[in-house]
Amino acid sequence: MQDDSSLVPSFEFRVSSFSTAYLPPVSYFLAMLRSGRVELEAHENFVKQSYRNRCRIATANGVETLSIPIESNKGEKVAIREARIAPHDNWQQNHWRAIASAYRNSPFFDYYEDDFRKFYEKKWTFLWDYNQELLTLVLELLDIDINIHITSNFQANYVDVNDFREIIHPKKEIILHSKPYYQVFENKHGFLQDLSIIDLLFNMGNESVFYLLPEYLDRKF
Repeated sequence: MQDDSSLVPSFEFRVSSFSTAYLPPVSYFLAMLRSGRVELEAHENFVKQSYRNRCRIATANGVETLSIPIESNKGEKVAIREARIAPHDNWQQNHWRAIASAYRNSPFFDYYEDDFRKFYEKKWTFLWDYNQELLTLVLELLDIDINIHITSNFQANYVDVNDFREIIHPKKEIILHSKPYYQVFENKHGFLQDLSIIDLLFNMGNESVFYLLPEYLDRKF
């Protein structure tokens, strides 16, 4: 397996490109906070089995992946901003039930519950819009001010840009590790690295941001 860390140069104060993501993993925010300019890819095609429509949470049985169903385009590629959320599988109720079950006993679930629950009650048409609203909420809860720029065109390959669009991926090696923090099921599973940002928020509350700062980074490039 290729070591993806070799693809990531020293990126302090440099432009970094990210894909949209559903409740992104902690590494997504670790990378954002170390970037001089954050660009969100708005002109790529939707990519299956990526963080664009899935997240990972810690449950009593271990890591569980939650995936938002996307409407089929009959085998044709679909632009990321045109990817439609499929209204089947009762996914919103199932996702919220899984999240509540996993984090009901975490220290800060009650504090943030109302902020997130509404995203599983209102109907959404486009994955992009849903992810953007969730990302805005998470940044507010973390009290992080990141000026995110939306790309104006698609570039398959960048020069002098840190391209995280395919590096931060559920099936690839984790490129940035946070210091361990409290997790509800840690006694059962040990510390589970790079879960969805909600795992950090529900467990650490307003201290979450400190685990995203440089001095808490477990691995540097």
